[in-house]
Amino acid sequence: MGRRQRNRQRENRDRSGGAGRDRDQAGWAAGSGYSEIVKENALFERYYRELRLVPPGEWECFMEALREPLPATLRITGYKSHAKEILHCLKNKYFKELQDQVVDGQKIEMPQPLSWYPEELAWHTNLSRKILRKSPQLEKFHQFLVSETECGNISRQEAVSMIPPLLLNVQPHHKILDMCAAPGSKTAQLIEMLHADMNVSFPDGFVIANDVDNKRCYLLVHQAKRLNSPCIMVVNHDASSIPSLQIDIDGRKEVIFYDRILCDVPCSGDGTMRKNIDVWKKWTTQNSLHLHGLQLRIATRGVEQLAEGGRMVYSTCSLNPVENEAVIAALLERSQGALELADVSSELPGLKWMPGITQWKVMIKDGQWFADWKEVPPNRQNQIRPTMFPIKDEEKLQAMHLEHCLRILPHHQNTGGFFVAVLIKKSPMPWNKRQPKLQRKLSQRAEEAAEPAVAADQGSVETVEEPAAEAGETKEAQELLDPDVEQSKKDGVCGPPPSKKMKLFGFKEDPFVFLSEDDPLFPPIQKFYALDPSFPKMNLLTRTQEGKKRQLYMVSKEIRNVLLNNSERLKVINTGIKVWSRSSDGEQFGCAFRLAQEGIYTLYPFINARIVNVCIEDVQLLLTQENPFLSKFSDETHKRVKEMGNKPDTLQCPIVLCGWHGKTSLRAFVPKNERLHYLRMMGVEVFKAKRKEENSESKSEGRIQNNAGQVDEEEMDKECKAMEQNESSTEMDEEPVQELVEGSVPETENKISDVESSGENAKSHENVQSRDVANFSNTKN
Repeated sequence: MGRRQRNRQRENRDRSGGAGRDRDQAGWAAGSGYSEIVKENALFERYYRELRLVPPGEWECFMEALREPLPATLRITGYKSHAKEILHCLKNKYFKELQDQVVDGQKIEMPQPLSWYPEELAWHTNLSRKILRKSPQLEKFHQFLVSETECGNISRQEAVSMIPPLLLNVQPHHKILDMCAAPGSKTAQLIEMLHADMNVSFPDGFVIANDVDNKRCYLLVHQAKRLNSPCIMVVNHDASSIPSLQIDIDGRKEVIFYDRILCDVPCSGDGTMRKNIDVWKKWTTQNSLHLHGLQLRIATRGVEQLAEGGRMVYSTCSLNPVENEAVIAALLERSQGALELADVSSELPGLKWMPGITQWKVMIKDGQWFADWKEVPPNRQNQIRPTMFPIKDEEKLQAMHLEHCLRILPHHQNTGGFFVAVLIKKSPMPWNKRQPKLQRKLSQRAEEAAEPAVAADQGSVETVEEPAAEAGETKEAQELLDPDVEQSKKDGVCGPPPSKKMKLFGFKEDPFVFLSEDDPLFPPIQKFYALDPSFPKMNLLTRTQEGKKRQLYMVSKEIRNVLLNNSERLKVINTGIKVWSRSSDGEQFGCAFRLAQEGIYTLYPFINARIVNVCIEDVQLLLTQENPFLSKFSDETHKRVKEMGNKPDTLQCPIVLCGWHGKTSLRAFVPKNERLHYLRMMGVEVFKAKRKEENSESKSEGRIQNNAGQVDEEEMDKECKAMEQNESSTEMDEEPVQELVEGSVPETENKISDVESSGENAKSHENVQSRDVANFSNTKN
């Protein structure tokens, strides 16, 4: 936008006397600043009235709910050790502060837990997103959400979006494919379920999260990174033709068949009218007709890659049967009994839903109806397909049990509209029963080169079933049988970069290079941190083939297997978590790598040295001051720092923090939002004054008041910025020695003080964490 155009817009706003701002602040009905959009669409109402998707007598309630803004909902990260503390903090502090609050003349209702979500880990309020962001009375609550979301402890996610991962019934050993994953809220749920046992650093399962949009893949990476899992891989492919992957099992190449697949397909989104107000004026039946074919192709590709006995959830945020029951019916008919529609009505008690429908009609853009494919004129057959209509054979239709699908209507539980169907694979798809040529070649070659292999785990891996075009088979076979490719895999290099960047298809990604058995980088690290002999060093990788390695990442052995055997066919955007970063100051002390905060929970079980157990007061000191002198710590902590104690036997509440030990000081290298989180859990009040006079008063009161339990967040901002600017340096008189320091956070019975945080000027989680410098942890008080 040019300067003249900006000036012209400014003049128009001035002439209007700020009417636009008044409209935006008009209150609850405005939702997200779309008050100028009339929430009416005659074709929409005619279409859904005729289909009779809403129970008799509920139409007005249905339409009234669609015109109301969507309430804010949040989900607490269930697998993290602090879930109970966060829940306690929310219920006993922030939610209580909302009592008797009045915003825009309307009293705020107390937040309520979602009745169908386990363990009260998901909540909703009657607050719209706009009201939550703009109201001064709610600023404290909003900033709490911003800060904890950045830490990965809370996800602000639409209620109905939480349903599909719950119905997948994920176990830690499952191989999971998320076919259309961006922006990543459902992927985050899958990762949580994979890490249900926090004590297991490397679950046997993994999540492969895919999206066709290269740019949205990076949003997906950001969401997944918040959970710091070594078992997640983000890839960039068209979901309708996502390649089959292979892994090595005892020298035999086996095709991966996933135990769980989430197929949340692109849709017209008319169930999102409450938050996406544009849908009101843009809605047309044409959107559903255009998407039906793509949805069916994606779902078909999904069930092809599903293991026998596996479960796939198909979902949309649309109410249209052309995108929902029509796709499921076509898929079931094609499967010839290989698929079964599961009855999940009892799996989420408390969830209100309507059964799937068995009869519907198809409407085109001009409002004309068709009840049967035979009625469609030839000139319309390019936009209307036979699979869009219900099955006419009554016996087949009854056997499909389309009533097992779940339809979520907005007015039943104050949510968005949604559709979910759960499919169970009973046997191979009829077109997959013959073993493809490529698989036979790979199997024969593996048998010739190795001992007879032990039978694989048939629950998640099969050796037959995988359709492939003959031309594709030939190309892939040549690549996989190429001796240069095989040698590259032996060297631990995945995906050597092409000579030229492919600008048309997104950014060029660096290769994934695993450390070799005799890499000289590892022995100094192993000695310095006294790593346990069981540490899986073969799972360490870097993102460069040449030059000095600056970052070390870690993946699970299953992800390593996938990377090594599929680099030529898979476009990997990101995987692994950063566990070590190079620090030139440490080379003179025998180890050039410091620990990274984001990977410390994965590393901690294997580290047996450079650990310091500190008390709660010292943890507060570490988290609120940038580089405190050792003299400020308790005598016990001072003594333990000098002795560099071993790992404690038990932890009261497991907190592990990275830090840096100098000659005279101790520094915590923890991102700001994580600092605020730990301080909240310790009952410390974090505040930020907004007015100038308040700022000056807060500065004069002091930066930290242990007696009152308060921390000035503005001062912490300055310290965090200083920490970022001095990433690899300490004070001039200090000896930079890395260490692991432990401290403890009290359990939920501790008093929760007034806490406030700010998300302003917050950088991405990954960028902040890339500046962490060493490491700490937590033990009994």
